[in-house]
Amino acid sequence: MTQENNPHNYLRLHIGILLAGATGIFGRIIALTEIPLVWYRMLIAAIVLWIVMRMNHRVSIPERHQLARIAGCGILLAIHWVLFYASIKASNVSIAVVCIALNGFFTAIIEPLIGHRRMSWHELALSLLTLAGILLIFGLDTRHRTGIIIGTFSSLFYTLFSITSKRVQQQTGRSSSTMLLYELLAGWGALTVILPIYLHLYPTATLLPTGIDWAMILMFASVFTIGPFLTQLQALRTISAFTVNLSYNLEPLYSIVLAMMLFDEGQELNGAFWFGVLLIILSVVLQTALSRRAEATICGK
Repeated sequence: MTQENNPHNYLRLHIGILLAGATGIFGRIIALTEIPLVWYRMLIAAIVLWIVMRMNHRVSIPERHQLARIAGCGILLAIHWVLFYASIKASNVSIAVVCIALNGFFTAIIEPLIGHRRMSWHELALSLLTLAGILLIFGLDTRHRTGIIIGTFSSLFYTLFSITSKRVQQQTGRSSSTMLLYELLAGWGALTVILPIYLHLYPTATLLPTGIDWAMILMFASVFTIGPFLTQLQALRTISAFTVNLSYNLEPLYSIVLAMMLFDEGQELNGAFWFGVLLIILSVVLQTALSRRAEATICGK
């Protein structure tokens, strides 16, 4: 049996995806508002990742000009996370994770502009199918419009982070773990600057967790933040990048199933939501088929 076909590798991959899908659950469970929540997440995750890298003798300090660019990526990541958890607070987990599917739509438009290449019309068409699903949910379910608007901006900043981080990594030659470590530290630093202003504007906001929230934050920032990242890196050693990326399309579905099991969110979602989700799934399936065809064409040459 080859490493690619080893079922244990796929099991580890999907455990990582399940951990990633559960991060939205913590946004609803933990009582802290979005900025303090992300502040703790980035700080603790950076400490845990530094310990792991230190044990493996992989800690390195990028050059000053590289640090500035990596820090910019970290700030984009912090904004994405803050908006993602704000969307959960304003609506629910299912709405927030579905909005992340707009990443494909934003990528189809932004990546060609930044990379100075021609736009892929089939990618744009499939992304518009995803957009139609979001608009259907937005137009027919007025209860969650605020959460959808915030979630849309969260997806936009996630797209900007993904594209920018990929380009910076290619240009600097830094490892994924080094990139993430300094992105986490930069995002945490930016939130540290903003936090006093936020607390002044919202004096009722709580900074210190109480009771069970401490345990939840520690678990959230370590196991459920660094865990998926390390699992994905390990999976890429034995499983193709295409398979890993395709498998991560299941993350929103895992989040929705968990939210329905834990919070009974199915009672909050109407037919418009599920029809919109079907359009989004159709977009992913069609994109998968086209990607497989393109991969087969390249291999056949």
